[in-house]
Amino acid sequence: MDNVLSILRQKNFVTKKKFGQNFITDTNLLDAIVVDSGIEEGDTVVEIGPGAGTLTRAIASKAAEVFAFEIDESLSPVLGETLRGFDNVKVIYRDIMKVKPDELKDIVKKPFKVVANLPYYITSPVLFYFLENDFPLISLSVMVQKEVALRMIAAHNTPDYGVLSLAVQSRARAEITRHVSRKMFFPEPNVDSAVVKLSIHEGIKNRKTFDKLVRAAFSCRRKTLVNNLMQSMGLSREGAEELLTKAGLDLKIRGEALSKEQFLHLADLIEK
Repeated sequence: MDNVLSILRQKNFVTKKKFGQNFITDTNLLDAIVVDSGIEEGDTVVEIGPGAGTLTRAIASKAAEVFAFEIDESLSPVLGETLRGFDNVKVIYRDIMKVKPDELKDIVKKPFKVVANLPYYITSPVLFYFLENDFPLISLSVMVQKEVALRMIAAHNTPDYGVLSLAVQSRARAEITRHVSRKMFFPEPNVDSAVVKLSIHEGIKNRKTFDKLVRAAFSCRRKTLVNNLMQSMGLSREGAEELLTKAGLDLKIRGEALSKEQFLHLADLIEK
């Protein structure tokens, strides 16, 4: 920690709240995240928000090459010092959300893993960017706010279950690999974090219908699924009730009570 802080002070770097800059400083934690991510020799890794470069350095010690996207160009002197001697790292000073998917494919050129200590304010946009585009993606291992991690792995009939849960679980096997105290960061954030690993699996059929159905089902959690389908998908009451009857569901059921498999079945019925 002292080494990182001394580099930050030496380079006169001041953290910027607007970028959600909270840097991991514990070496053991950094190494553990790399292990959790399943990074192996020969892997290509895309890192989002390298910050002071401490996690980048741990990744680069294992992976064949690392493409690190950093929005804050003023971190250049810090990263230059932290990553000294790591020729397998390319730092790209761009906002990842402004990099078109085809452009990222051209930059990386091969299947890759994503590892990131994500700033809390861009967690969902970054997740959806990688999950919804046709990348040759192997896995995502991300440090996120603990509450978001719980939503990502949540089962149906629980308060945390929702659109994010199904968006993630319909594309990947999700698991929390590590809980991380807020005290492990500099500066210290107001919340605890968790590392979530998403191992990408084969896509589902009827993706557009499935996603639209899920968004509709949770458009108003207090309403029944029938009412949400009427309001958000333009179905008549008769049509919505007929759909649920064919699926063997109670007409008063709410979206949070349906499992991923039941949503998939409903999407199939809508397509037919």
